[in-house]
Amino acid sequence: MTRRARITLRSGEAGDAPKLHALIVANQAEGHLLPRSLPELVQHATRFVVAVRNRRIVGCAELAPLSTQVAEVRSLAVHQTARGQGVGTMLVNELRTRARHGGYDRLCAFTHAPGYFMPMGFSIVPHLWVAEKVYTDCVKCPQFRRCGQYAMVLPLEHLADTAEPDALFAARHA
Repeated sequence: MTRRARITLRSGEAGDAPKLHALIVANQAEGHLLPRSLPELVQHATRFVVAVRNRRIVGCAELAPLSTQVAEVRSLAVHQTARGQGVGTMLVNELRTRARHGGYDRLCAFTHAPGYFMPMGFSIVPHLWVAEKVYTDCVKCPQFRRCGQYAMVLPLEHLADTAEPDALFAARHA
């Protein structure tokens, strides 16, 4: 039995943008994500958390501020060889921690797979409950009013400061 190399998380860097783009494009081709341009990813690379195994990026997610109260989980993507290993959950948990430390009240996600986010505490809400997203991004999208994505929200104020870092430590060092 071979043991898989450990997955670590780190902040994204501008130099990661081509690899992030490739990972997002691969997931987009499977119908999981909306498109992101390479220049946009270069500009926002530092907002990403990347999952690395053997010096190779196997997952990513962006913490995108929508307002002073709301941040979004954006471009959550996991390489097909790393799926089913908790990488996406690790990424979302790290974004949740960063959002809390950044002073946000809520973390949102827009997704075709609400069942993925529900075990992490997200709830489906009407799109207009995340008006910051609708009026900045959705209205410009060619799929507006027919995209089929669910708006999901996780209130951050109810999360205990003491329990979360222990859970994250365990997930990172498993």
